[in-house]
Amino acid sequence: MARKLISSGSAFEKTAGYSRAVADDDLVFVSGTTGFDYARMAISDELEEQVHQTFRNIAAALEQAGAALTDVVRANYIVPRADDWPQIAPLLGRYFGEIRPASTAIIAGLVDPRMRIEIEVTARRPAAKPRPKRKPAAKKKAAARRRR
Repeated sequence: MARKLISSGSAFEKTAGYSRAVADDDLVFVSGTTGFDYARMAISDELEEQVHQTFRNIAAALEQAGAALTDVVRANYIVPRADDWPQIAPLLGRYFGEIRPASTAIIAGLVDPRMRIEIEVTARRPAAKPRPKRKPAAKKKAAARRRR
């Protein structure tokens, strides 16, 4: 599959020169995503709601790329306030508890002080259904038919 750029519709993507996600072959790279609700053009003050909205935003980007949260293999969490981590960790477990992607958590500032989490993920799209392999004898018979 050719490279596909995925947008959330945010004008900031064009201004800053990035895509919400990029699908390239079987991999999907989702940019750092926050709890900004693009339908309402707002962000909640509540940490828990920001985490849930962040996952809704990521799921939407993955869906456009033909993948889902269950396909995530890597996650990076950026949290500006270390004191928020104990509240965030169990929420991450709700989404990734069974998937358990490789991950890293970083305490760092974000571009908007209202943002309390940013998550970046990489996913592997489900493989297309493989064609059944021919048995060796079937291959020989097919080759013999072509020579006739």
